[in-house]
Amino acid sequence: MVLKPGVLHAQSERPDYTSKVPQFTFPRTLEEQEAALKTNPLMMRLNEARKKLSTDKFRPVYHYVNPEGRLNDPNGLCYWQGNWHLFYQAYPPEDPRQHWGHAISKDLVHWKDLPYAIYPNPEKQVYSGSTLVEQNRVIAMYHGTGVGNMVAVSGDPLLLNWEKVAGKAVIPSTSTTGFPLPYSIFDPSIWKKDSIYYALSAGRVPEGPGGRPVRADYLFRSKDLVNWEYLHEFVQGDRFTQIGDDGACPYFWPIGNRYIMNFFSHMSGGQYLLGDYDKQHDKFIVTSGGKYNHGAVSPAGVHAPSATPDGKGGVIIVFNMNQGRPTEGWNQIMSLPRRLTLLSADELGQEPAGDMASLRYDATQVDAMKLSAGKEIVLKQVKGNALEIEAEIDLQTAQMVELNVLRSPGKQEYTRIMFYKEKGFSQGLEYKAAPGTASMPQDLIRLFTGDTSSISVPVAARQRASLISIETSNSSILPDVMMRPPETAPVKLLPGETVKLRVFIDKSVVEVFVNGKQCVAVRVYPGRDDSNGVSIKSMGGDAELRSLTAWKMKSIYND
Repeated sequence: MVLKPGVLHAQSERPDYTSKVPQFTFPRTLEEQEAALKTNPLMMRLNEARKKLSTDKFRPVYHYVNPEGRLNDPNGLCYWQGNWHLFYQAYPPEDPRQHWGHAISKDLVHWKDLPYAIYPNPEKQVYSGSTLVEQNRVIAMYHGTGVGNMVAVSGDPLLLNWEKVAGKAVIPSTSTTGFPLPYSIFDPSIWKKDSIYYALSAGRVPEGPGGRPVRADYLFRSKDLVNWEYLHEFVQGDRFTQIGDDGACPYFWPIGNRYIMNFFSHMSGGQYLLGDYDKQHDKFIVTSGGKYNHGAVSPAGVHAPSATPDGKGGVIIVFNMNQGRPTEGWNQIMSLPRRLTLLSADELGQEPAGDMASLRYDATQVDAMKLSAGKEIVLKQVKGNALEIEAEIDLQTAQMVELNVLRSPGKQEYTRIMFYKEKGFSQGLEYKAAPGTASMPQDLIRLFTGDTSSISVPVAARQRASLISIETSNSSILPDVMMRPPETAPVKLLPGETVKLRVFIDKSVVEVFVNGKQCVAVRVYPGRDDSNGVSIKSMGGDAELRSLTAWKMKSIYND
């Protein structure tokens, strides 16, 4: 074996990375666990920290945020014995290395904190990973910095006690042969097929144009979770990710009659690939892809995913969201969990998961009205900074409709939610073996120059995607808020389809779902106490507001 300078290879020679955070062994029955949690000193500390931080004006009340310290990637989302379990990278104050934090929910809406789940040692830090639910246990596979990919298991009712398989990395990050590894060791994903465990390890390879790096996810298999065999790079036919992307935080699950791989690129953010699982050759054949964030992840953007099957053909996914200004004692938050479904073979649907209606109170309804071009209408009866708004808009001749939220009366602060009708990409040209196909027809020339009065191109060929955008340059007057370019995503509307918005406003986060097809989300920090109004405006033509209902939203922590 060739030892690299400065690297300790023998387990006994490694530093002692034992955590300074108190760790407890809990009973094995649900009743005993719940009783022990009530008097557990760590839980009492977490509860007190949550109460103390609740006075921060920018801390969300119905998006999950950890009880103490900083927050990073969500990990290992799963459903076990009546509870949804959310793990995440936490940074305890007395030992701010990554541990797995832990929360549970019955409904993906109301969350309860639990003690830290997985502590470092032999790894230096507990990085990202996924879980696999079996009949009698849950398997967590994650990256342990300094050693490689680790496996831990738990089978108790609340997943409070975890045991690390083999007590060391099952896929080491260093070679034992002296030759370079043909793969990289980073965030893993785990699943099971025909009694065999499979796992991905994230990375990228210098196999793009000009030797530049591109996304890669390496496939391993094991019969016992301890001994793993490397097979090959898993994804085939990926022409959807960018040069420079990597495949961190992978989550590979069935969705409908197909498969989805959700992942995170440290260059361009959260993404997904749709395709088919070739189980004979153990390859993922990709046919479509897309993004979850539509700009840089920081500042104030959507970050990494964690995902799990919902048992009904869909996938539940949640993201952490980055901060856009300094906050004392905490920083990031979790997005609302989303339910992903297939709308067609290559089209992904996104809707809020869980019963968000259970948080609603004090409904306010706005009557249907005409939206005359260029006239901003202030909805004086709608106010709040913890709201859900449902609106349906018939675009008619309008080119753009905007909904301003967190708006101060004098419009010193406001966040713009804009829907642009057919202002995105077109479907392009179809070239056929016939004379004249190398030149663009005159009606397409008129289409691209804006003259659509007499074109004869079929509607399906000429229709362009619409766009949903959140623009935050006027969201705050505070000097320490970091600027973010508009977050803009494509939305495919059918001819005559109205725009249906679900807008979630929660102190420092705005999430917008559109027609169950798209979602955009950002962090915002209004400095004025009166920045709680709502207005609506049509541009480039008239539109009709068919309906708008706003609800105030309860805190998920009051219980």
